[in-house]
Amino acid sequence: MMDIIREAAKKGALLAPLAGISNLPFRLVARSLGCSLAYTEMISSNGLIRKTAKTYEYLKTRADDRPLGAQIFGADPGIMAQAAVIAAQDAVDLIDINMGCPVKKVVKAGAGAVLMRDPDRVARIVEAVKKSVKIPVTVKIRSGWTQGSINAVQIARIAEDCGADAITVHPRTANQGYDGHADWSIIASVKKAVKIPVIGNGDIRQPQDAVKMLQETSCDAVMVGRGALGNPWIFRGIAGALCGQAIDYMPSLSQRLEMIESHWNMEAGLLNEKLAGHSFRKHILWYTKGLDNSHHFRELAGKLKDKESILYELNEYFRSLAEAKGKIIP
Repeated sequence: MMDIIREAAKKGALLAPLAGISNLPFRLVARSLGCSLAYTEMISSNGLIRKTAKTYEYLKTRADDRPLGAQIFGADPGIMAQAAVIAAQDAVDLIDINMGCPVKKVVKAGAGAVLMRDPDRVARIVEAVKKSVKIPVTVKIRSGWTQGSINAVQIARIAEDCGADAITVHPRTANQGYDGHADWSIIASVKKAVKIPVIGNGDIRQPQDAVKMLQETSCDAVMVGRGALGNPWIFRGIAGALCGQAIDYMPSLSQRLEMIESHWNMEAGLLNEKLAGHSFRKHILWYTKGLDNSHHFRELAGKLKDKESILYELNEYFRSLAEAKGKIIP
């Protein structure tokens, strides 16, 4: 059942489900640069069974957006099972159950990372979802709720016993959020404890980190989350590194500008120009982070409201960078 994970692992890294980020355009960008398997944004199981239009937007996909996993979250086993059935009808290849989100509103609803405090509910949810669909079911977890209650191995074993086909481990505790370091030894412990594929996630910021994680933990695949923000080229670098090639994966200025504009156009196609202008602002800030004099451009971009003015300033900024390096951007 989980050949999909093993095949993806041979080709490169997986793109993590990222709330507010990993929509169809972002997934297509990542895939164009070597991402081997991607996930939807986190989808509310309640929203799916209530047929909320906004929730259904998260399932938008197309033929070249494969293989694709739909990540759902919730606290009720029955509702999660119904949601899985709905998601499975929308051309996805697997269902992923979120048991790692530390965001307060998710946790307050009894979903996400707080499930790690309730092993019995974990078992009921995984069992119910697994019985409801014919496609693979995976589970994404954290190390535990707090540093004093690390139970990733226990939860992983329960998930496996209840039929989960693979497990993803982000080895930070829920109360860590995204601070501090990911403890990769937790991934290694889970890998030793279960027979199903284990996907490692956390602190993959450059291609060599992926290789190092595989070596240190023996996990079956690596997943990139925040390391891809503004740097989808990391997938190209990881694909090369996994083949033993130390390739120069970073783009030229003109390639970076071309990608920003292409990504923007896809975003506008999915939404509309007004909504895209609002939602894409964060991507512009990520794409330009660390470039020379980016502070001034990023400050200016935050104040501009329409597509024409933002693209004009973006092109002017990249032209100034190219001129400083004695190059020309058409």
